[in-house]
Amino acid sequence: MEAFQWLYSDTVKDHFTNPRNVWNPDEVFEADAEGVVGNIKCGDQMMFMLKIKDDIITDLRWKTYGCASAIASTSMLSETVKGMTIRQAYGIKPTDIAAKLGGLPGNKIHCSVLGDKAMRAAIDQYLKKQGRAGEFKGEDAVVICNCLNITDKDIETAVKAGARSWQDLQEATKIGTVCGGCKPKAEELLHEFVHIYS
Repeated sequence: MEAFQWLYSDTVKDHFTNPRNVWNPDEVFEADAEGVVGNIKCGDQMMFMLKIKDDIITDLRWKTYGCASAIASTSMLSETVKGMTIRQAYGIKPTDIAAKLGGLPGNKIHCSVLGDKAMRAAIDQYLKKQGRAGEFKGEDAVVICNCLNITDKDIETAVKAGARSWQDLQEATKIGTVCGGCKPKAEELLHEFVHIYS
């Protein structure tokens, strides 16, 4: 019990044991958009369902197969974005949610990315249905390789296209072929995206 208390803040424990806005299949919830990311074979999968009116998230539900960090992060995310515009919600980062939770253990940060990815997938689906596909594309991108201006979105795209190793990623993007200073962060993202998409 002491180890659990040391690893997780009281806020994380609260959102894990009392998650908010979880989808109940017996509930009638008619979503305007849905996003699913992850792979059940890896143990983590996330579904996010949104109700949207005038570009404002009025209600939402989610469901995950994942660890305590994934559940707590998504619960906090669901509370945070309710009432936001879809543009504001699209800009939420896993680090924002981790901070609201009072931090997460370093080896569990990757668990917090499922919720925001699923939420963005749902927003993307909504925009596509509205004839506004790609409207927010690139707004949340973070430059990882300054030498070649390669973003986290470029790494994500490469993984979706089949990159699974550092060599695959370099072949797809040329990342790390100039100064190499980006390699630690890029490899961390590669691991996270492979975990989500493979």
